[in-house]
Amino acid sequence: MAIIKSALELALERTKNLQVDEAVQKANSAKIEGRKAAGKFLESPDSVDFKEILATIDTAHRQTFLSAAFEVLTAQIQLPNNTASETVKFESMGKAIMVLCGLSSKFTSEREAKLAQQQAHSLVQQIIQFLGQYKEEMKRVEQAIRNQWAPKLREKERQMAAQLGQNVRIDPMSDPEFAEFYRKNIEAMRKNYSSALEEAKSQLSQLCGFEAR
Repeated sequence: MAIIKSALELALERTKNLQVDEAVQKANSAKIEGRKAAGKFLESPDSVDFKEILATIDTAHRQTFLSAAFEVLTAQIQLPNNTASETVKFESMGKAIMVLCGLSSKFTSEREAKLAQQQAHSLVQQIIQFLGQYKEEMKRVEQAIRNQWAPKLREKERQMAAQLGQNVRIDPMSDPEFAEFYRKNIEAMRKNYSSALEEAKSQLSQLCGFEAR
């Protein structure tokens, strides 16, 4: 009997492992589908209906799908370059984030979900304003750096002109000393803004129930 029991226990253990593997596979599949849906949205926002796709995902793994899509979208929200199209892109992603937030299993009622969507919308708008502020601050800091360095640059130009016997104009970024000074100041500013942006995105994630576990 002991032999039979051991064999039965081994069989049950193998079945249990298969069940665990199947759950992991479904979770991974949901994560992949979430990333794919978000990627497709980034290419063509009007072609993706997150609610419709969610209905095809196993109920137990829908939050995994939503979290994966949310992660892909928010990863695109970064400190901008000076392009107008980025604001449009952020606005579009903000709408998608609101949809994902409203579908989150964190909320037990429609009223609770709608309230979270309103809060998410407000936070997204704050982030967009913050990114616009960053662009303006970047322009101001760049000009301040150039103004601060101007006397030293003019002195270098004067010395070179005296040596060469003709007027000299130096591109500031071609001057190693200025370039290093510029890099340090700009990197410090970007670091401060990046930290604040990541904190805001973390708040958005927690609000919608997509924080990392």
